[in-house]
Amino acid sequence: MSVAFRRESDEEHLEPKFELPIPLGPNLVTARGLELLETKVAELEAALPALTDEVERKAHQRDLRYWRTRLATAELKEARADGVVGFGCRVDLVVNGKPRTIELVGHDEADPAGGKLAFTAPLARAVMGAEVGDVLDFGGKEGAVELVGIGVAENVR
Repeated sequence: MSVAFRRESDEEHLEPKFELPIPLGPNLVTARGLELLETKVAELEAALPALTDEVERKAHQRDLRYWRTRLATAELKEARADGVVGFGCRVDLVVNGKPRTIELVGHDEADPAGGKLAFTAPLARAVMGAEVGDVLDFGGKEGAVELVGIGVAENVR
């Protein structure tokens, strides 16, 4: 029989399952971010014994590997409190004429809709090292961002 007509199993034709991608660079976290990582790992570990479906169990284990890795590589970083924008800061801005408040946090804590930007996000990188009163270029526009306030984000310490 020709090899072309032989089918060993359905597994041969399934899409491969890859590990969840880990963001490049350091895994900086705030105190709140570290707590979130610990909580996520504990929740996933607690749910694992109850899973009986093999596909669901494998996906859950993949998620658990990701979060354990993120927890193991987490680097707790204190917020700057010297009036210069840095990791863990809450920043009040005027972006293209509209007021906006952002917090600079780690990748796993980021929630752009909630104003929490990863420290590697374009806007976060644009304001790093700036001080109150600075007017910065952003998105190809000169003077698109004005810093009006800098503080320590809530629950960061």
